[in-house]
Amino acid sequence: MILTACTRRGVLATGLILAFTSVGFAEDRPPPEPSDYRLEDYRAPTPATLSGARVVTTAQAHQLWTDKAAVFIDVLPQAPRPANLPDNVLWRDKPRFDIPGSIWLPDTGYGALAPEVEHYLLDGLARASRGEKTRALLFYCQRNCWMSWNAAKRALRAGYTNVIWYPDGTEGWSEDKYPFEERRPEPRG
Repeated sequence: MILTACTRRGVLATGLILAFTSVGFAEDRPPPEPSDYRLEDYRAPTPATLSGARVVTTAQAHQLWTDKAAVFIDVLPQAPRPANLPDNVLWRDKPRFDIPGSIWLPDTGYGALAPEVEHYLLDGLARASRGEKTRALLFYCQRNCWMSWNAAKRALRAGYTNVIWYPDGTEGWSEDKYPFEERRPEPRG
């Protein structure tokens, strides 16, 4: 078959459009689920799955909340006191508003946890579940944040069997205009 110059340009243009479209779709797909915790770049697209856990939408999370069918656990980090702030200056961190009735266990969603932070998380989960490893625990923070994915994975590894991950977190909750309330972190130790 003989292609004219015009036809060749059309074939080339079609090929470029297909190549560009394929790249665009690849970027829109969630990343694959890793086998272990995410250790860096926590504010990045998250996978669509978490093996062993149930992943829920905002509507499903709201239904669980309405039915009081799960304990909601917020793992968003808490801003530390600035290191260069003089001791005589009062420090007030930014208030945290989260899903009403949640338990806030800040700093427990990093990939590597210091032993005292892991102990804080596991103690918090034991209190939240009332020692029942089959109790439904829903983990969240913000959209495109690996903190809740890591914390939910850590709960699975600790033997919790009814783990729920809500990847849209407070952004999804806010977009649907559901209520928030101010939260203080659970006490440490």
